[in-house]
Amino acid sequence: MRFLWKYLQKYVKRIIGVMGIKLSGTVLELMIPYVMEHLIDHVVPTRQMVAVVLWGIAMVLLALGVRFLNVNANRLSVKTSKEATYEIRRDLFHAALNLSGSQMDKVGLPSVISRMTSDSYNVQNFIRAAQTIGVRAPIMLVGGIAITLTMDVGLASILCIMAPIMIVLVVFISIKGIPLYDKVQQGMDDIVRVMRENITGIRVVKALSREPYEIKRFSAANTETARRDIKAGLIMALPGPIVTLFLNVGLTIVVLLGSRRVNDGLTEPGVILAFLTYFNMILMGVMGLNRIFMMLSKANASAKRIADVAETEEALTPLPESEAAKPDRDGFIIFDHVSFSYDSAAEAADSVRSFAGSQRQKCLEDIDFVMPKGGSLGIIGATGSGKTSIVNLLMRFYDPQEGHVFVDGKDVRAYTRDDLHRRFGVVFQNDVIFADTIRENISFGRDITDEAMRIAARDAMAQEFVEAYEDDYDHKAVIHGANFSGGQKQRLLIARALADKPEILVLDDSSSALDYRTDANLRKAINANHSQATTIVIAQRVSSIMSLDQIIVMDEGRAIGHGTHKELMVSCPVYREIYETQMGEVD
Repeated sequence: MRFLWKYLQKYVKRIIGVMGIKLSGTVLELMIPYVMEHLIDHVVPTRQMVAVVLWGIAMVLLALGVRFLNVNANRLSVKTSKEATYEIRRDLFHAALNLSGSQMDKVGLPSVISRMTSDSYNVQNFIRAAQTIGVRAPIMLVGGIAITLTMDVGLASILCIMAPIMIVLVVFISIKGIPLYDKVQQGMDDIVRVMRENITGIRVVKALSREPYEIKRFSAANTETARRDIKAGLIMALPGPIVTLFLNVGLTIVVLLGSRRVNDGLTEPGVILAFLTYFNMILMGVMGLNRIFMMLSKANASAKRIADVAETEEALTPLPESEAAKPDRDGFIIFDHVSFSYDSAAEAADSVRSFAGSQRQKCLEDIDFVMPKGGSLGIIGATGSGKTSIVNLLMRFYDPQEGHVFVDGKDVRAYTRDDLHRRFGVVFQNDVIFADTIRENISFGRDITDEAMRIAARDAMAQEFVEAYEDDYDHKAVIHGANFSGGQKQRLLIARALADKPEILVLDDSSSALDYRTDANLRKAINANHSQATTIVIAQRVSSIMSLDQIIVMDEGRAIGHGTHKELMVSCPVYREIYETQMGEVD
């Protein structure tokens, strides 16, 4: 709860006010049976209609006061819980954006989504209920017992014996339920993961007629989560029927003893009616405590999960210049004998709990090259050979375990994240078109003029199809750009990368959906209009990189060839085989 207190302390005055209002409403509610008992036993027998009406009006006013106070307390508690949860979600989202690549690998995107949704919802419910039910329930319980003691000590002693037993039972079972709700939320991570995979890959699922298989996968995750939820719910629900049984037994005893005491003239009839009402209030109080403990169990598990991410320290903070490495050679981009493993990076980021194991594997081994400013580099190789990992290290999404990466004579670890990334224009292998206009997808919140946007679209070979729309750059993309073809999406993504005139342009398999003619025209436009950019092109096609200044051939994390196209045709059999295979198909 320390994590929640950080967000609630600014609302302390309001929370105290809500609790005060709720306390006042509960006290008024407790007075209604007392007034009823007085009316029945002391006012009605006098046969004074004016007094009866006045006491009846008093009961109505008490009921209206209870209603007014409870409505206002509930309204303010909802406001506080919404505002506090808004801040929690905001900080969680900010923290998620700042996670390093290894930290995000460990926590998992589906888990971040479930923490943002179901976990924050559990916290919001608890904050709201703690201000209302958390006040009303104990006051109902203690106040009900206290008032009945003033009416009839003998009958009230029955409650005094049962109440502590019921409270201990509720608290004990609630403590047992806390770890169970943590497992329920982990199950929600699995459900979100399966849903996200299927929604993202829905076309593949439909194309291969794998709906029954995916339904089974979802059912397995859903069934397991439901099993955990049922187990937690059953345990947390145990106090309800047990408490009800205790109170009903007590109520039966009160009715039996009370009837005899009334018959013997020791107790008034109104007292028995008031006792029955207070028993119901005490029952509501105990059940309210049970509900609060249930919400506390969920909120405690959820708050810990949220805090795991929201309070995670940023792993890739800038190093002081004195601690950063210095390049021993000239060059704008330098990879100095770099080796890297995703598994080792994940082990280093131990501030977020791991949700999935992985097998150790070195992704890059002794990568060493230099690029001059304005130069161009092509990277080619089989899937999984480490091409994209080079970009991940260059942009410092991860840190290498061996060697150093330099940009403009400076260790990338010495840059702030914004200063480093501001230099780049990037199209990633699995980049995203957002559900917004084409204009916003290209400008992407940056200060880019309409002219610069149109020039970027022209150079990316996107201008023709964009301006064919009636609303051209205001045309709306749907989620993931599903209303565009693969080639159109890639051209829009390239336009986004070019729009801000980057110092370093990275194109990671960004032309795979383009035909050869469009790809060739794109390369010509980039060479002509963006020659100042230092360009790195990752491609499967030899034709996309053969004209670049240098080419690296990757195989299982190692650079097995490095040179110009002509040099590699002589020195690298793998590159020559790729060239002959692909260019032969073109001919």
